[in-house]
Amino acid sequence: MPEIRVTPLGAGQDVGRSCILVSIGGKNVMLDCGMHMGFNDDRRFPDFSYITRNGRLTDFLDCVIISHFHLDHCGALPYFSEMVGYDGPIYMTHPTQAICPILLEDYRKIAVDKKGEANFFTSQMIKDCMKKVVAVHLHQTVQVDDELEIKAYYAGHVLGAAMFQIKVGSESVVYTGDYNMTPDRHLGAAWIDKCRPNLLITESTYATTIRDSKRCRERDFLKKVHETVERGGKVLIPVFALGRAQELCILLETFWERVNLKAPIYFSTGLTEKANHYYKLFITWTNQKIRKTFVQRNMFEFKHIKAFDRAFADNPGPMVVFATPGMLHAGQSLQIFRKWAGNEKNMVIMPGYCVQGTVGHKILSGQRKLEMEGRQVLEVKMQVEYMSFSAHADAKGIMQLVGQAEPESVLLVHGEAKKMEFLKQKIEQEFRVNCYMPANGETVTLPTSPSIPVGISLGLLKREMAQGLLPNAKKPRLLHGTLIMKDSVSSFQLVSSEQALKELGLAEHQLRFTCRVHLHDSRKEQETAARVYSHLKSVLKDHCVQHLPDGSVTVESILIQAAAHSEDPGTKVLLVSWTYQDEELGSYLTSLLKKGLPQAPS
Repeated sequence: MPEIRVTPLGAGQDVGRSCILVSIGGKNVMLDCGMHMGFNDDRRFPDFSYITRNGRLTDFLDCVIISHFHLDHCGALPYFSEMVGYDGPIYMTHPTQAICPILLEDYRKIAVDKKGEANFFTSQMIKDCMKKVVAVHLHQTVQVDDELEIKAYYAGHVLGAAMFQIKVGSESVVYTGDYNMTPDRHLGAAWIDKCRPNLLITESTYATTIRDSKRCRERDFLKKVHETVERGGKVLIPVFALGRAQELCILLETFWERVNLKAPIYFSTGLTEKANHYYKLFITWTNQKIRKTFVQRNMFEFKHIKAFDRAFADNPGPMVVFATPGMLHAGQSLQIFRKWAGNEKNMVIMPGYCVQGTVGHKILSGQRKLEMEGRQVLEVKMQVEYMSFSAHADAKGIMQLVGQAEPESVLLVHGEAKKMEFLKQKIEQEFRVNCYMPANGETVTLPTSPSIPVGISLGLLKREMAQGLLPNAKKPRLLHGTLIMKDSVSSFQLVSSEQALKELGLAEHQLRFTCRVHLHDSRKEQETAARVYSHLKSVLKDHCVQHLPDGSVTVESILIQAAAHSEDPGTKVLLVSWTYQDEELGSYLTSLLKKGLPQAPS
């Protein structure tokens, strides 16, 4: 029995890092290869020994697919390919291919150069890893090998993010990665066609949330920033270099312009210039409004937002700073946070999801005394605000995507167990499909019933059409014919019986069914047959009923003969026989005759 097997090595009932193994039609594919931001030890990377304990990974895996450039989806890639050892193809979109190495190098600098961590990938390893990448276009069908093909769909979320369809023969799986079903200020909404996969693997970060209108959130955000700046406070907005950062920059830039504010806005240096360069380069991946106005004005060239210098953090007076990374787990955002945390005039706004174990998660959980490196305790007096500008789909968006793709089954990843449980029930109730939510290391096995394509001969189709039944794409039609298997096992042809006999050089055998019907009638057999003939002639006006010279009666291919009963002279036996094609008419005549004949006038 063919089956699809799915094992999460990461993102199984958690949001920390995504890495999912899929076996389909004898092929093995790894979906994403992420790093956990909440750990600094071995737990940061997925446990690749699960794939194979002996032998090379390349022999086992047919390909790796990366959905987008966030580190919880691609952060373990150089470690996996260069340190564990994988030489096969890695597929991602063009923007992901361009931005991924920049973010990996940026994170490597923080981990190795600043924290002095060992057992981490080097700059050279990032370069070597990227040489194995094959970049794909949206909606382009890519043949990985003779049997395995993949196709990317637009996912919104961040620049270059894609959902992937993986197909082997008639079996298919769609993996969403992270996606957003509502367009925002710089990206469009995710889209997929009605591809009806055997399985849809979807993220479920916000499985129980239905977000309020974006406009209200934006108004609230601007109000909080404005109030803090007006009272002389400093606002820290921890972001990842690409994605939400551009979204909020566009928002503040237009607000500063409108209200004519003078407080400076800064952005972590280095990455933003590169980020904006890529937004210009991949302008086709952004939304329509930005593409339209791009000729007159590039939305990513900011007038009010300047590059940030480390020394600025100690400047007096109000300011707004966008600093990376987004969860306050390291880097510049954490340094600024430590400096500003002690002043209640200041504010930190967390615009997205924070993984457990990060400083961001701790302060959002209400912790106000934090133990930092070197046993130092940091007291947090600044205001802490959480505003979801997350580019993930909410519960409504996830349901919308399931409705769009029409999968046979759904599997949830990248979410918290309790929330997943709620969404799982909702999906099963609304779509009447099975929904799974495996933990890391747990395997879900789905049996699939393969569909076998069959060619239909023109003669058979013409005969069907001649019956006046026009084909209706939405209604399945029953076709009677003979199934012939030609040279190869995979080539089937449905032809008319006559054509099959001709092609195979066989003589036709006729199979007839015979049924006995007992009638109370003391007349001679010939008279009984004549009565049967007149009765059927009056009832079956649309059929050709004949009385043959030998005394038998025919209706189409059905033959009726009257014979004497061996024991009872007052009973006649009617022998009704028909070919299998006239099964329906034969059954009808039998039941009609069983009711008896009308009384003949005496």
